[in-house]
Amino acid sequence: MKLGIIGLDTSHVVAFTRLLNNPNERYHVPGGEVVIAFPGGSPHFELSISRVEAFTQELRSQFEVEIVDTIEQVAHVSDAIFLESVDGAVHHEQLQKVVAFKKPIFIDKPFSISSKVANDMIQLAAKYETAIMSTSALRYAENLTKAIRNTNKGKIIGADCFGPMEIQDSKQGFFWYGIHMVEMLFTVLGSGSKSIKTITNPEHDVITGVWKDGRIGTIRGNRVGNNQFGVLIHFELGTEYIDISLNEKPYYASLLEQVLDFFQDGIPKVPLNETKEIIRFVEASNESSLSGKTVIL
Repeated sequence: MKLGIIGLDTSHVVAFTRLLNNPNERYHVPGGEVVIAFPGGSPHFELSISRVEAFTQELRSQFEVEIVDTIEQVAHVSDAIFLESVDGAVHHEQLQKVVAFKKPIFIDKPFSISSKVANDMIQLAAKYETAIMSTSALRYAENLTKAIRNTNKGKIIGADCFGPMEIQDSKQGFFWYGIHMVEMLFTVLGSGSKSIKTITNPEHDVITGVWKDGRIGTIRGNRVGNNQFGVLIHFELGTEYIDISLNEKPYYASLLEQVLDFFQDGIPKVPLNETKEIIRFVEASNESSLSGKTVIL
């Protein structure tokens, strides 16, 4: 498959292209090659616009990816599209420009930074019968997926996730890095969240989510100290600790395997209803952080 990228302002574009285009990579993912890209970049978002030039040059020089001036050029040439713009606020506008081409689109996290806009994007894709999918790569860390499949300890009754929670933009809040821990939490507990309460201070945040079946999941975000991702999965017969960094196989490779399957069959590996719930969960976590109150979903 000829693959295109929209948005060259994240390290993902280099990591993904290397795994897809270089057959000598240990964890090379076959089935598609990145051939074309549109740089993009959000002028109001420093971490976006400051990185576009370097990643653009790397894709052009190391992988001979064609760099073009419009999003539509990418959609015209590609069989499938990676929408990689690091600023989730621009995803709706960019989707509007390519959705009519009816090419499958992977939209990197965060899918959106508004639950209303997320719903609009899903409805737009349905209108044009265009397959879309979104997720964080951490969902596919091998030791996490293996632990969830293990039934020896009984049912999963709760989970506690943790990781870095840098806040880059006040409008985005937890969408910038909290989205990773939320994705991990939903990977373990599934959909069905009911309420959220956030406790916050300058150095840490703790988000407590209650599920409709009574299970409780927490997210601890750190701006100082521990900078690794991990999760405690609580089973009926014990608790298992997962250190996301211990996987030999990179979770980017595991993610790309899922995305390539999606590009082939058009079936999102994370249901869009779950993606929509995840966006509302992060949004409500931001609301609770500001108000100090519990938010009912």
